[in-house]
Amino acid sequence: MRGDPISTETRINDRIRVPEVRLVGPNGEQVGIVRIEDALRLAQEAELDLVEVAAQARPPVCKLMDFGKFKYESAQKARESRRNQQLTVIKEQKLRPKIDTHDYETKKRNVVRFLEGGNKVKVTIMFRGREQSRPELGFRLLQRLAEDVVDLGVVEAAPKQDGRNMTMVIAPLKKPAKRPAHADSAAAADGAATEAAPADETQV
Repeated sequence: MRGDPISTETRINDRIRVPEVRLVGPNGEQVGIVRIEDALRLAQEAELDLVEVAAQARPPVCKLMDFGKFKYESAQKARESRRNQQLTVIKEQKLRPKIDTHDYETKKRNVVRFLEGGNKVKVTIMFRGREQSRPELGFRLLQRLAEDVVDLGVVEAAPKQDGRNMTMVIAPLKKPAKRPAHADSAAAADGAATEAAPADETQV
């Protein structure tokens, strides 16, 4: 005999089919364990919905609330959360341990561009053949790159050997908040006034 499919939809009012529930009032007050008939009657008298908020509890926990308003506010919060969420993008830059100067400068410019764009950068050193026996070459190259971009990024994940590759993650530095232009002007004016003010002379 196959069981009924599990529904993830919130059950309300007559959909709640249990003998009794642990009831919570509209302001969060604990009413206690009551028969489902009494809980539905209280909801009707208060012109509210009986909403199952903890189906796995024994007995299930239900709350008196305006379900339509609850769904609307939940949707609003979800939209606001998505709007405020920052999408973290990880760019990747691959290098060879015996890279020449020209190629290194090109790769470094790419890393700089990624960091300036606010992205993290995963730098991968790819070893081939006998190069795998010289991991220090990759380690020194990663250290050099980290030092070259120290003004823009910080090493978030130190160099790590992973099979034929060695990886390191650089995260962009958080930019300091810009001071308002009028604040800088006021500070400059104060400094100029201080320099222009004559020193006090003591009369003997």
